[in-house]
Amino acid sequence: MTQFSLTGFDLDTFVTQTLAEDLGEGLPGGGQDVTSESVIPADARFTGVMDSRDAITVAGLPIAVAFFRHLDPEISIETLVQDGDQVAAGTHLLRLTGKARALLTAERSALNTVQHLSGIATLTRQYVDAMGVTKARLLDTRKTIPGLRHLEKYATRMGGAQNHRMGLWDAAMIKDNHVAVAGGVGQAVGSARAAGVASIICEIDHLDQIAPALAAGATHLLLDNMEPDMLREAVALVAGRVPCEASGGVNLSTIGPIAASGVDYVSVGRLTQSAPAADIGLDFVLA
Repeated sequence: MTQFSLTGFDLDTFVTQTLAEDLGEGLPGGGQDVTSESVIPADARFTGVMDSRDAITVAGLPIAVAFFRHLDPEISIETLVQDGDQVAAGTHLLRLTGKARALLTAERSALNTVQHLSGIATLTRQYVDAMGVTKARLLDTRKTIPGLRHLEKYATRMGGAQNHRMGLWDAAMIKDNHVAVAGGVGQAVGSARAAGVASIICEIDHLDQIAPALAAGATHLLLDNMEPDMLREAVALVAGRVPCEASGGVNLSTIGPIAASGVDYVSVGRLTQSAPAADIGLDFVLA
């Protein structure tokens, strides 16, 4: 497996801090795995298989590997599937052999990460499939767990989505509160344009906001909480001048008609906000 790297994400720091939290480093009596150290002989070996009890889209295996290698650099690991693969229930994901104490200490951190990220990737794939055959692309949002944004947005990519803006820095997104304070859609977009912002996303709650937003220089319209008929009308008014994104009221039962309305994108906050963890375990096997 190649070295895992994400722009803006420090894998070594994430692994070190996550294990330190689990081991209670810095706390009275902390800094140790009392169960493994009291129950498992220091020279014991462990061979195990990480497998999925659900049908899932896989995400996070390279990070799991990093947890195990951090505590046992000499571990032998065979990666049996790749991130982004769709696998059936019962599929083996990793096979590993190494120092028993180290592997059992790293087990929960590794599983927590793969379960969470695979849950996001799996839900994302369900939304992609529910969109049907349209030109629309699925987007994630900034509704992420603090500190995990880069990983969670990576997981949505593994599920087939495209990342929206990564944060507050890489595009302006003018929403209803910005419009209220600025004095109107045209004023808000115009101010962003005057400030030299290249990418300006403007939320549209009413069709009569489209013309002033475009006239002021919006480069992307977010059509908020519109039914498919209204979305089609909005798309016709925009007439291809900028991309259109549907947002709000999107779930697995509504995303098909929304995607078929002609929009370029559909954004779904629940991909990262509400995805259930995948059921993944690590089981001892005879070597």
